[in-house]
Amino acid sequence: MPEQKRDYYEVLGLQKGATEEEIKKAYRKLAKQYHPDLHPGDKDCEAKFKEVNEAAQVLGDPEKRAKYDQFGHAAFDPNAGFGGFEGGGFGGFGGFGDIFGDLGDIFGFGGFGGQSSRRNGPRRGENVRASVTITFEEAAFGCKKEVQVGRVEECPDCKGSGCAAGTTAEVCSNCNGTGSVKTTQRTPFGMMQSTGPCPKCGGTGKIIHQPCSTCRGKGKVRRNRRIGVNIPAGIDDGQTISVKGQGAAGDQGGPAGDLLVTVSVRPHESFERDGSSVLSSVDITFAQAVLGADIEVPTLDGKVKLTIPEGTQPGSVFRLRGKGIPYLRGGGRGDQYVTVSIAVPQSLNSSQKEALRAYAKAMGEPQEERAGIFGRKKK
Repeated sequence: MPEQKRDYYEVLGLQKGATEEEIKKAYRKLAKQYHPDLHPGDKDCEAKFKEVNEAAQVLGDPEKRAKYDQFGHAAFDPNAGFGGFEGGGFGGFGGFGDIFGDLGDIFGFGGFGGQSSRRNGPRRGENVRASVTITFEEAAFGCKKEVQVGRVEECPDCKGSGCAAGTTAEVCSNCNGTGSVKTTQRTPFGMMQSTGPCPKCGGTGKIIHQPCSTCRGKGKVRRNRRIGVNIPAGIDDGQTISVKGQGAAGDQGGPAGDLLVTVSVRPHESFERDGSSVLSSVDITFAQAVLGADIEVPTLDGKVKLTIPEGTQPGSVFRLRGKGIPYLRGGGRGDQYVTVSIAVPQSLNSSQKEALRAYAKAMGEPQEERAGIFGRKKK
């Protein structure tokens, strides 16, 4: 048994008695939604697109619509005696070419599978990438660096026209200066219109008979440049800075692209970074940990005093407020966190050992010693 067709009004989401404009609007919406060019390989969308086309062909033609309203699908069934379904244009819609041209305007290009009909209009230049390596301190406080880049620039001799001095380009007669041409071809879905670059002018819209000798008619040349880049305070390793307008030159009066500079930060021998915080460590003596002391610790701003309280344990962490990395967008700085380690001496003289034994005895510690920094094991 053949598959039952859906009602054409239901296919287009319309009620009986819909106006021609409503039918056209519904078709545009659904054709845009299900067109195979937008869903490559999707059989379901392809089937729905065919169903939408069939419904629009019938309802968009006043004569076919009258037959359909009276007899339904049987009006186009060759076995029902009314004559078979005929493909072709959309009656009052003006044919496939106009419909797909309208859809091209919706999508922003000249017909399915084509490109913009204004290929020779202003176009922004491409972005150019570079990299720079800086120190930990430069990343924290900012600096200015120079990077070398190769970029495409407007030809200084012809000012981007591509023409030799004293000459001008001719408007392409094939595309009338638009840079694109329309072609119409028959497809399984009917006559379809597409837009592509003009083969005569290559999409530029003009013919240059006497090209500039410097750029050979391209209007652009490649140059190596050294460009100053301001590195903001607080930049982190791997982040990218955008320098507006320092990329490749645009086309047909379009703006230049941007220069994108990726920053690499060298590791520091004393500091590590965690977001806006600086991490460091410091060794103190056993006596300093027990009795407390004032010591000096290095920071990004130089050495500062840190008070070690009595009874400090190994691994204790102290915070130095405002001694971290400046916030990238301003408004203050992070903190520095200093982790304390106890430095154990590797050699002691006899008097130092005796003093340590006296301390151990006073603390009630066992007096048995192992061979090592205290010498031979004693009983």
